[in-house]
Amino acid sequence: MSFIDRYIQEILRLEVALFHSRARLEHQTDPEALHDLRIAIRQIRSLLMPLKNLQGMNGLREASADLGRLTTPARDLEVMVGELEKQGFSHAATERRVRLKAVHKVIARHQTLNQFFEELDQWPSIFRASALGNDSAVLKQIIEKSLTKQIDRLHLALDDDQYDRHELRILVKRTRYLTEAFSDLSPLSKQAAKSLKAVQSALGSWHDHFQWRLTAQRERDLIPLVPRWEEASTEKLIQAEYEMKKLRALLPKIVEKKKAATWEARQRKVSAEQCRPGPANTCR
Repeated sequence: MSFIDRYIQEILRLEVALFHSRARLEHQTDPEALHDLRIAIRQIRSLLMPLKNLQGMNGLREASADLGRLTTPARDLEVMVGELEKQGFSHAATERRVRLKAVHKVIARHQTLNQFFEELDQWPSIFRASALGNDSAVLKQIIEKSLTKQIDRLHLALDDDQYDRHELRILVKRTRYLTEAFSDLSPLSKQAAKSLKAVQSALGSWHDHFQWRLTAQRERDLIPLVPRWEEASTEKLIQAEYEMKKLRALLPKIVEKKKAATWEARQRKVSAEQCRPGPANTCR
């Protein structure tokens, strides 16, 4: 089987997984349905990422982005429920779990999900009819270039102590998903891939605690947990910084040095613009 055939086959496999997750979500069969649905969407988006400039891809890309925005609040609420149960706040967890059941059914029947399936059904024929549809060698080159660019971008961000940690979390996440989608073509070593996963986990946990503290400003029953979350958030960020130092040493050397230099200059300019006069005279 050619590389292109395997590529299309993998997306079709994920489409079937999506249908199963949707049915589980609609009928409330298990608590992991939404999580599995989002994983399948994420994997499809990662597989399509190197082809973002291919003609005819906009519909599917936009539909997948819309679906991500639709499901993120519900997934965040699921994670919050798990945290509340862990902390012994059973009443608060139960109230939110009841809310989740209604949200799950809305997502399963939402037009955004229907639109995504429609776009996904059309994708194989659109791709086959494109210039890349029968050229495995060129497709591999495009994917390898995309992997290199993404890893270079991450490398530069890790080298920049002023790089916003929220933006870095997203960059780490996208890099991990892209390299996992094309593990056979990825230049990352197994050790680097493991380290990348550890960084994402630590930054993700830090981000969760950060968001929970913000949520507590609106949902007053969460206020007693804020001190614990503040302490945990600090610990997780320290852990993330430690893991990032290890990852930096494991990443391949930057390939596109000219573009990297341009990127660094642009980031320095952005950082300078973010500095504002004030009592502390600090930058974000």
